[in-house]
Amino acid sequence: MNTRLLALPVVAAMSLTAAYGTTAGATSDSGTHGFTVTPRTVHSPTPSASSSPVGPGCSSLPSSGPGSPSEIANEPVATAATHIPDLSTLVDLAKKAGLVDTLNSASDITVFAPSNAAFKKVPKDQLDKVLGNKNELTKVLTYHVVQGRKTPADLEKGDFSTLEGDKITTSRSGDGFKIGNAEVTCGNLQTRNATVYIVDSVLKPGS
Repeated sequence: MNTRLLALPVVAAMSLTAAYGTTAGATSDSGTHGFTVTPRTVHSPTPSASSSPVGPGCSSLPSSGPGSPSEIANEPVATAATHIPDLSTLVDLAKKAGLVDTLNSASDITVFAPSNAAFKKVPKDQLDKVLGNKNELTKVLTYHVVQGRKTPADLEKGDFSTLEGDKITTSRSGDGFKIGNAEVTCGNLQTRNATVYIVDSVLKPGS
């Protein structure tokens, strides 16, 4: 899989407003909107002390069993997301865009995953417009993915190229972090092939 790949949560519309969010559904294809998908071999991350989840929303995660940090660490990212109730909309959108297999087979990525509440901020007419255009949906979802596993320290003052091709900036915000205009509610979640940060708004390419 190269940097023109997919698209996490891992996922909304080119014309969505900067701080938005609502719901949606999955297939698997080799490329849309000009993206080329070349899956890499997935390998497990090495656990470290810096891998602890961060953010006020992490308390809602199960302490054990499906959806818990220890369980999702053994699962590829799209599969792990299916066990986190707050990411059900993102999972449905990734399925609709045909990106589930692509995400699961990617190697070492970071997904900025909009929560269900984030999608609910998106005006219905805008969301429906994107859902009716697979290329646009793919563009939005890939904007939420960057290559490499990003740590909280990386996000304090970050400037990353997304898999959609545009740039995204990250920063520290008080005791937390911002991804563009979105706040991280729970992040540094480790899955088998990705690091996940759940955010409270859908990110807009080009913003």
